[in-house]
Amino acid sequence: REAILKGELKPGERLMELQLAAKLGVSRTPIREAIRMLEQEGLAVTVPRKGAEVAKMTEKDMEDVLVVRAALDGLAVELACDNITAEQLEQLQNAEKEFGACIQDCDLKKIAEADVEFHEVIYHATGNARLVTMLSNLREQMYRYRLEYIKDEDKRQILLLEHDKILKAVKMRHVEEAKEAMREHIDNQEITVSRNIKEQEG
Repeated sequence: REAILKGELKPGERLMELQLAAKLGVSRTPIREAIRMLEQEGLAVTVPRKGAEVAKMTEKDMEDVLVVRAALDGLAVELACDNITAEQLEQLQNAEKEFGACIQDCDLKKIAEADVEFHEVIYHATGNARLVTMLSNLREQMYRYRLEYIKDEDKRQILLLEHDKILKAVKMRHVEEAKEAMREHIDNQEITVSRNIKEQEG
């Protein structure tokens, strides 16, 4: 999974069970299970008579994921405005500071993880365990697009500003401002990643 996300395995590249099993020193059973999980996450596809291979990023897949994310994140930030505690608000402020620090370090993986943490605080602040579970499941499908977005250095400072707008709206418990800030946050990601996908296809 990490190799795909980091770009070490390219779209269309075969996921050979025997070679992977030998390289990792395991049997083919856990390799099959791992490939099955990659398929569920949209990171791999099974091609008839060829086996599994790394899935390409497509605009349609990204749009499908982000439509769901936009709806769920909008609900999450609305509920967070109503239910966030003083402790969770402090966690959100700390998560934003950590995100800013990671941007300065220019480590893509750390930036992505800090971005995830910022949103995770909001999700848990909803007080809705089922919503948290749904968003956690979506997180795996989002990770690839999240990494693609933050590859663009120019967008990292914009991301920081977007987080700040979300934080301030949640802190003031201004529901509509929070939802608008979240919507803008996701729309900007879609625009950038869509452009990157088109460039890669071209």
